[in-house]
Amino acid sequence: MAGGTVSGEARVAAGTVRLSCTLAVGTGGLRKRFTVNGHAARYAGYLGNLRVVTFVPAHLHLVGGPPALRRALVNAALAQESRGYYATLAEYERQVTQKNALLRGTIAPDATLLAAYNERLVDSGTRLILARRAFVAALAERARATYAAWVGDADGPLDLVYVCNVDVTTPTTDAVAAAFENALRLRRDLELARRTSLVGPHRDDMTFLLGARPLAAFGSQGQQRTAVLALKVAEYATLEARSAEAPILLLDDVLSELDAERRSAFLRGVATVEQAFITTTAEVDVPVAATYRISAARLEAVA
Repeated sequence: MAGGTVSGEARVAAGTVRLSCTLAVGTGGLRKRFTVNGHAARYAGYLGNLRVVTFVPAHLHLVGGPPALRRALVNAALAQESRGYYATLAEYERQVTQKNALLRGTIAPDATLLAAYNERLVDSGTRLILARRAFVAALAERARATYAAWVGDADGPLDLVYVCNVDVTTPTTDAVAAAFENALRLRRDLELARRTSLVGPHRDDMTFLLGARPLAAFGSQGQQRTAVLALKVAEYATLEARSAEAPILLLDDVLSELDAERRSAFLRGVATVEQAFITTTAEVDVPVAATYRISAARLEAVA
């Protein structure tokens, strides 16, 4: 059996918290074990004890990659903020799996059971839609301001748009539920024909616009990278504002392919966050930072 453990200790508003995650790979596949202050915990209870916002180079695919990447970002942020959101998401995904199993059965789906699944999807899905809509709106406001602060208005405004699979005009529980029910009714025959669930927040998306044009199609690599970094800073600020506690910001290889002006603007902005860890292969000068160099597998402080 192979594996490893990552553990750490942090001071948060509630006091000191000690967290660990153990991965073990054996004949039964990958197993994960979590602890909080030395006690075993389920993943749902592990989430949110220490909020973290990360950037890795793979996040550059957020602009032009598949919708699942953007849904994952929103889900991860909201799950850290609220265990209730994570529970609702798990419930909704379980219901979609059950409905799809029914639609893919070897016999015609039972109409009563299908209606029951749809009713449960409307309940949990409505909660997801309302939470995502509000969160993306908060992200969009902060990302737009961050992008403009870094590069000015030459590129035009950066916009993040929540693209809901259900046509929602009024963001209230009753209105969203009614729209969800109507969409399910209109696409019932198509779902039966395709034997899969086509309606609901598991098909949501979020799009990036720059100067009112799709960033994925018209933006340069530098603009796309700057937009993703602005999104990450916005995610940090939104989680901090909603919880009154600053997350940790982890940024890996964040400065690659940024020109000098954008790099300087980004570093000035990040210097104001409470705690950030940045890895880079470039020499940078951040007055408030402690700098370390890794060379030949050795870590050394840079004076």
